[in-house]
Amino acid sequence: MNWVIKKFDALTAKELYAILQLRSEVFVVEQNCIFQDMDNKDQYSHHIMCWHEGQLVATARLVPAGISYKAPSIGRVVSSKAVRGNGTGQELMKIAIDEMRKLYGNTAIKIGAQFYLKKFYSSLGFEQTSEIYLEDGIEHIEMVMR
Repeated sequence: MNWVIKKFDALTAKELYAILQLRSEVFVVEQNCIFQDMDNKDQYSHHIMCWHEGQLVATARLVPAGISYKAPSIGRVVSSKAVRGNGTGQELMKIAIDEMRKLYGNTAIKIGAQFYLKKFYSSLGFEQTSEIYLEDGIEHIEMVMR
């Protein structure tokens, strides 16, 4: 596994295409959810990419405070079917949390998580801070790591 972190403007066309393709593969096709993925937040974010044998297998974006929430946030966390269950998602989040601390200091980190992943995010130290709400037809909750 090869991990790479880049600010949006440093992404190559190939990297950006791979990020958007993986997000579309999982969020739109696999989860059968029609939504506007490109939301004008990527341009302000750092992007974590996990490459394996030339394929992007996991990615997340690190969003500064004031873009999605008042606090900095981690979003668009996604891994391909090929690596689910092998710890890649957990490693992705640990890298994301470490990088958030480097970028923004020891501040709260907020996420909007799909509700079925509550246990996963809780295991990393996030706490539920909202009731369940629907976003694009999928149950979500807000969570914070203090």
